[in-house]
Amino acid sequence: MITTPPKHRAFSPWRIHAIASNALLELARLKVFYFLLLFALLIIGSSAFMMEFPFHEQFQVLKDLSLGAMSIFTWLLAVLATAMILPKDIEDRTLYTILAKPVPRVEYLLGKLLGVLWLLLLSTVLMSAMFALALATKEHLVVAQTMREMAHAPQEQLQAALRDVHEHAFTSSLVPGVLSIYLKAAIFASLTLLLSTFATSSIFTIIVSFVIYFIGHVQHIAREEWLGSAHPMAMKKVFLALVALLFPDLQLFNLVDDIVAGNAIQMALFVKTVGLGCAYTFVYAFVAYVIFAYKEL
Repeated sequence: MITTPPKHRAFSPWRIHAIASNALLELARLKVFYFLLLFALLIIGSSAFMMEFPFHEQFQVLKDLSLGAMSIFTWLLAVLATAMILPKDIEDRTLYTILAKPVPRVEYLLGKLLGVLWLLLLSTVLMSAMFALALATKEHLVVAQTMREMAHAPQEQLQAALRDVHEHAFTSSLVPGVLSIYLKAAIFASLTLLLSTFATSSIFTIIVSFVIYFIGHVQHIAREEWLGSAHPMAMKKVFLALVALLFPDLQLFNLVDDIVAGNAIQMALFVKTVGLGCAYTFVYAFVAYVIFAYKEL
């Protein structure tokens, strides 16, 4: 049965902040998130000690493994954390207690989503710090090895080699890469919140989120294959446009390849990525509110 949304109440950022803080505390108590974060940190930390490759390949492997681990585990955190919000509050009857007070449903949803985004931000910052530590450790080891091997080389040659090491270690594209990873996780947090407003269980929400994740990564391949023919059918174009509208093209947020290769991320591309990520997050959150506002509880 569909109900009409409750009467309008004054919008309060303080109530949203209180709900978000409480959601963050509840999510932080779940041991599964500590396990995922610890596992990601171990992957990033262990990758700092790969010494069997030339130094430029060592930095590439370190960046590839670290950014890949950050991308996967922030996405898992986003899906698993958000999928548990509504079912847990309904099961504990916390939702009814909150909505019985002067708390509009939009504030409840925004507060819960903001709590998840805070959790993702903290996780991303911690993993980024571990990544930076691993990269700095690798840089220190390579610099020491280079100085030992070139102890008797001319000073100019030694300085050139050290500059090469520093240029391969920290690059300007790392920050946009980490931000794009956070944006992708934020998109899936809002998308999973949307699914949970009408899903019957957390398992269903998680499974559908996984399917959408797969579609988001392969839709660009299907688009190139279907549109690569000499005369693509109009129905194919309509179908691909519908898929692109409903499901985020996650390839647009994949900047890892350019970062690992040492290419600088163009500002126009980064701004476009941020704008697209914010647009997806806003649209999914808005649709989630529209469904939740008319849902019978």
